[in-house]
Amino acid sequence: MERLSMNLSSYVLLLYLISGGGMVVRSQSEKTWCVAKPSTDEVALVDNISYACSIVDCTILQEGHSCFYPNNNISHASIAMNLYFQSRGRNNWNCDFKNSGLIVSTDPSFGGCIYPFGNY
Repeated sequence: MERLSMNLSSYVLLLYLISGGGMVVRSQSEKTWCVAKPSTDEVALVDNISYACSIVDCTILQEGHSCFYPNNNISHASIAMNLYFQSRGRNNWNCDFKNSGLIVSTDPSFGGCIYPFGNY
């Protein structure tokens, strides 16, 4: 069994090196969230909200719900992008959003706004 683990580790290392160090291997059980990169422009944030909310239920972003405040595009985009990311299985490519998404391992939840985790 140890030989199998060693071979798998070698294979992962080889893939990492071939990819130029850009490959990130995560366990599906590792808690990760998708948020908007702070440098994302307003147009892209609005596009991300529109796209994600056309596929997933973004009710928590509506006025009177737990994640409406702060009422700004970076916050709303981060929540919408995370809802999409979680619903699609937390694959790296489901947080790309034309290179405006960022996968984090620190829970971005705040106050009463809980960022969902896992396939909900």
